[in-house]
Amino acid sequence: METFKRKTPEELLLSISKLHRGRLKVYIGAVSGSGKTYHMLREGQSLKTQGIDVVICAVSTMQRPETVGQIGDLERVPSIHWMKGAIEKKDLNLEALIDRNPEVVLVDGLAHRNREGARFATRAEDIRYLLGCGISVITTVNVYELEGVTELAKKLTGVEVHETVPAETLEMADEVVLIDATPEALLSRAAEGHLKLGQGSLFKPGHLAVLRELSLRLMAEGVNESLEKYREGLGMIGPSGAAERILVSTQYHWNGSIYVRRGQQIAKRLNGELIVVAFVQEKKQLTKEAAAFRGSIIKLVEKVGGGFEELPLQSRRSLPGVLVTYALEHGVTRIVMGHSKQTKWQEFWQGSIVHDMLRLTKNIDVFIVADRAAHEGERILPAKLEKPEEEAELFRRLSSQEVESKIRRIKRGHFKVYIGAAPGVGKTYTMLREGNDLLKKGINVRVGLLETHGRQETLAQIGHLETVPRKVIEYRGSRLEEMDTHEIIRLNPEVVLVDELAHTNVPGSKNKKRYEDILDILSAGISVITTVNVQHLESLNDAVEQITGIRVRETVPDHILRLADEVQLIDVAPESLQQRMREGRIYSMDKVDQALNHFFKTGNLIALRELALREIADDVDERLESWQRSSSLRGPCRRQEVIHVCIDTTPQAERLIRRGFRIAYRLKARWYVTYVRMERQELGEEARRRLESLQQLTERLGGTFETIAAAGRKQLSAVIVSQANHYKATQMIIGQSKQAWWKELYRGSIVKRVLRAARHMDVLVVAEYGPLNAAEQPLEGK
Repeated sequence: METFKRKTPEELLLSISKLHRGRLKVYIGAVSGSGKTYHMLREGQSLKTQGIDVVICAVSTMQRPETVGQIGDLERVPSIHWMKGAIEKKDLNLEALIDRNPEVVLVDGLAHRNREGARFATRAEDIRYLLGCGISVITTVNVYELEGVTELAKKLTGVEVHETVPAETLEMADEVVLIDATPEALLSRAAEGHLKLGQGSLFKPGHLAVLRELSLRLMAEGVNESLEKYREGLGMIGPSGAAERILVSTQYHWNGSIYVRRGQQIAKRLNGELIVVAFVQEKKQLTKEAAAFRGSIIKLVEKVGGGFEELPLQSRRSLPGVLVTYALEHGVTRIVMGHSKQTKWQEFWQGSIVHDMLRLTKNIDVFIVADRAAHEGERILPAKLEKPEEEAELFRRLSSQEVESKIRRIKRGHFKVYIGAAPGVGKTYTMLREGNDLLKKGINVRVGLLETHGRQETLAQIGHLETVPRKVIEYRGSRLEEMDTHEIIRLNPEVVLVDELAHTNVPGSKNKKRYEDILDILSAGISVITTVNVQHLESLNDAVEQITGIRVRETVPDHILRLADEVQLIDVAPESLQQRMREGRIYSMDKVDQALNHFFKTGNLIALRELALREIADDVDERLESWQRSSSLRGPCRRQEVIHVCIDTTPQAERLIRRGFRIAYRLKARWYVTYVRMERQELGEEARRRLESLQQLTERLGGTFETIAAAGRKQLSAVIVSQANHYKATQMIIGQSKQAWWKELYRGSIVKRVLRAARHMDVLVVAEYGPLNAAEQPLEGK
């Protein structure tokens, strides 16, 4: 419809003015020295080779050899030098730039403030002026120089920032790219003298990690906004699958604050957005008590940084439909509400809000908060971890097995992973570049396995690196090649570069997966640098399928990523990635159209980019928590949890197991997976194989798997809840029922029975995923 709508005169003028405006690209990093200027200059060189007129002005290399080397023959327009105290400053020479009129100017320091008497007070205004003159600009900024982040950065790290830029300045950029750098890499650069340690205590591992996480999360928020605009333009509703958004349905009652608090805890651990809604009858005045609860809930929501809205309540029957419609419109991934307090017969005659919600929801999980209060008015607060136990652990004598484990860890090689949102972002390119840098420093580096996919830029980065010949394996009459792990260990280099961490080896290889080969190499004391895409992480398999519609078959257990000493993100904007695709720099030209119309669609790339940013931000946060609890942006998880996952043998089982893992990992919880079978049920060969694969998945992700028996179908719910009580579970995870309503009426619903019997614990009902049909979209008042 929008395609055929005639533009207004104002819209036409705006579109025409954009044609004459220059393009703005911003490289953002956690701190100075993360590589922003290096990448900016490298892009300038790339544009120049393509015939684009590029100049540099007010670029600060800080005399870093790698960065200076990237200037090459780029033309420099002299900047205006001036002194601020003992510090030399550089302003853009606007007049000279306008006279020169290049297509692109590269300039450092977006947050720079100009000298007194300059045409504009700030560099951001200079850049805006150049853009208006049709000159494109590529520039750089540190995350702590953005207003809104400055105060938080100061609070967490003590860094004092005197030159800032409004955070909304990034909104005028056509492209913002994060240059990620691990604290280890930054401290290594500083130790080599390529980085000046400035700004007080900023260059401490914990502080660098905090700023890194800030930059990752800021980028993820920006990417999420662009994703929402994109989906909105296509008329798409419901969650994208990339970000968490928690909706709490509360009431003006004593337990309303419990739901808000629990919703806030979930949102904080998942780093999601919190929205709270309360239903009110428009023509009915609140009682004095309800009005008091309303005030306290609004204050609480404001305090925890959530959004609050009142929704009109037409009737009790209409509430589930209104709530689900609201959730879909706001991209909610999880609805938090209280357990039903109705009896079985009350539910039968009056209907149950919780059960109607479960019937209406698709793609949205429902989290039902435990009724733990012994009497009205009691507040549920998270329990603090006992410190004496932590201190006692320091003095406990290690067992011989623990000593051996720690020795193996000390002897193990250093493990670094480059991760990206999609193929073609530059992971292999960067890995090879680092390999050559290490080679120049006298370190023995070899290429263990390389997949260039014919990309010329990547091939050019091999340089002087020696490659270990591949091993030839005979398989079904064919000669196939694999990485020769045995030969790598025999050669014993200091560092080996290995592409495609998630690769499945040819049958007949010693190990089934390449990550197992890498573990063998690390155990031999050889350091490994490797690459992987975010869609290959086991626990993200379902989210990736929801985003792209593609089930990724080759996966890596999440613990392999946690095992890494360094995990570094290679970030590329979707537009740039698609352009690389069109130019044949990722796949051969005959595959370009298919890729752009499937996996490389704009919406997929934006969502995968956000997923990657959030995943690495969470990884940074988890590492921060293990270093120093107070530094973690999400804050420590203060409540000890035990997760119990209930599965059957349907295809949804894997999703439930992965969900159990992700929740348990974020909550530092023990987790268990239980399959309940009928006592008289004989398991066939196919069912046994199915259970074996589910057990393997559970154990691969670090959970405990158990099969137990129930006398009959009616006893299933009692057995499930009994097992949860045995584990002392605080949270149970079950799947949505797929039974038709008439079958549910005749046979009864296991989910309903479980919810009724498990009111003393939190229950997460995991949504069935799939596209929403128009008929399935709930109507208000339905």
